[in-house]
Amino acid sequence: MLVLDLVATLVFGVSGGLTAVRLRLDVVGVLALATLTGLGGGWIRDVLIGVTPPAGLADWRYLTAPMIGGLVTFFLHPQLDRINATISVVDAFGLGLFSVAGALKAVEHGLGPLPSTLLGLTTGVGGGVLRDIVIGVIPTVLRKGELYAIPAVAGAGVAVLGSRLELTTPVVAAVAASVTTGWRLLALWRGWTAPEPVRAAAAP
Repeated sequence: MLVLDLVATLVFGVSGGLTAVRLRLDVVGVLALATLTGLGGGWIRDVLIGVTPPAGLADWRYLTAPMIGGLVTFFLHPQLDRINATISVVDAFGLGLFSVAGALKAVEHGLGPLPSTLLGLTTGVGGGVLRDIVIGVIPTVLRKGELYAIPAVAGAGVAVLGSRLELTTPVVAAVAASVTTGWRLLALWRGWTAPEPVRAAAAP
């Protein structure tokens, strides 16, 4: 679980750093957005399950991971073409990893299948929501038509199911994260969107 958490934190740190670079923030802004994006979902998760202080504050490795991601992004971003597309791809991997990590940690703390799945979703989208609120845009998970929350729920659900079947954690994490990340990347590539309400026909 520690390795999964740290990898997810690093990946989301890169996502936050790329967003800061796109906004032309300085190194402080890059590190701030990288840290908030990388740790936000984990902070929310840990507070909700009663783990205080959150692992992201109690363990120096959690604080270091997103900062490394932010610094790598800060120095290497000139080599990253099409930065908006890069953000979306990196964010998809972070979403998959964090959704699974959140669900599995909830299971470890005795939560049932549905609460664990919902906490996986919360962990997956939490950092991105905080990032988007800070920069003043509608969070990705709430944008019209974005197929974002549904893949996160699917991956978290697979993680919970695999855990209840007592499969090994690496296998569960790999399969469940692939479900979320693969679905999200396919949605971006194929232009798939979340269902919307059917509009009523206009009165004659």
